[in-house]
Amino acid sequence: MTTVKPVRFGRQDCHSLAERLNLDCQCVSLDRQALRGELAHAPDGELLAQLIETDRPHLFSDSTVFVGEENIQRMAALIAAVESVVRLPVYAGHVLAHAPESARHVPRAHGVFLGYDFHLPAAPGGWPQLIEINTNAGGGLLNALLARARRACCDSVDTLLPGRVAGAAPEQLFMEMFLAEWRISRPGEVLRSIAIVDETPALQYLYPEFILFRQLFERHGLEAVICDPRELEWRAGRLWHEGRPIDLVYNRLTDFALEAAGNAALRAAWLADGVVLTPHPHGHALYADKRNLIALCDDELLARWGVAAATRELLAAGIPRTEQVDAAHADALWARRRQLFFKPAGGYGSKAAYRGDKLTRRVFEQIMHGGEAYVAQALAPPSSRQLSVAGVPANLKLDLRNYVYDGQVQLVAARLWQGQTTNFRTPGGGFAPVLAVPCKDLPAMGGL
Repeated sequence: MTTVKPVRFGRQDCHSLAERLNLDCQCVSLDRQALRGELAHAPDGELLAQLIETDRPHLFSDSTVFVGEENIQRMAALIAAVESVVRLPVYAGHVLAHAPESARHVPRAHGVFLGYDFHLPAAPGGWPQLIEINTNAGGGLLNALLARARRACCDSVDTLLPGRVAGAAPEQLFMEMFLAEWRISRPGEVLRSIAIVDETPALQYLYPEFILFRQLFERHGLEAVICDPRELEWRAGRLWHEGRPIDLVYNRLTDFALEAAGNAALRAAWLADGVVLTPHPHGHALYADKRNLIALCDDELLARWGVAAATRELLAAGIPRTEQVDAAHADALWARRRQLFFKPAGGYGSKAAYRGDKLTRRVFEQIMHGGEAYVAQALAPPSSRQLSVAGVPANLKLDLRNYVYDGQVQLVAARLWQGQTTNFRTPGGGFAPVLAVPCKDLPAMGGL
């Protein structure tokens, strides 16, 4: 690790200390042997180890990301502010007006693994910036596994794992979440079977997590299967897989409205309440359509809806200004493009998203006239993590994902990458555990 002069940090400086740790603390916190040991407990341990270590070498970063406790608290406050608006009937009416038919079906289930993605502020006192919300945020169980395989590093700093998962066994916390979805949807009935559903699941990058979930469900006495939606059948008021009825579907599909032909059986079961589906199209419409951020940024609109001034101030501080992309404002958008980030309204995983300063005129014209709804968001650059990768200094960008269920933050994890958007192709990058640096008086630091 780099040696620096001793510095005393006061309570107000936990942001600065976290930034300095991200710059100077070169600890390797992922114990690969411990990770393999965790995987070895499972029936498919060797397969999982190969899938992660050989086929997905950049799934997990070796390092840790440090975040000031104040920023952890501010992200939670922003999440609570968004949740308070989403619960308003007038908000639901507003966003469902442009939602697909399947999203207008209202279930009892909340939706598991809601993901709030943030960039950290550039300076102390600034607010984390909510970049987007996702309704099938992957990586929750993988990050819980990652947290258990973390070695202590930078021992001179008192840190803690943020989120509810810090005080409970992660697998049990997540299992309780699925059981809660069942109880509110089917009170008094017994849950017997779960299907983890995605298109060609074995080819998905996060397939190892599907296996971990199947093992988790089976350990709790449930029949569990990983399958393609085309393997499902809707008949006699039930959803079936190879002759067995399915009670609950853990939905990992990116066809959020279930409009593809291959999702017909699942769509029919969803609309008929023949299966508990989580997450679901209604949740995507309420949270994840990027056009929702336009409303959440519109102070005048929020005031008309009766949103309290304090809540509006929080949203204004923590959500980059977002606007509709349309041909009528093409010239102004092109002129301001270097200060904007362009995203498809129904996008996910940074697909077809562009930083304005990297945008060519040809791609801009495609955005304007391609027929897909886009939003433009004020650019909120990510912060960074300085690491040594194979002996070479590397400056990796980072964002933070808050995994949320029913308004409660369960786990906070980071993603490290290089390039225009998040990816899992960067040496030294991937998922990384987040350690919160408490905002309290700290001793002089002499050996970061």
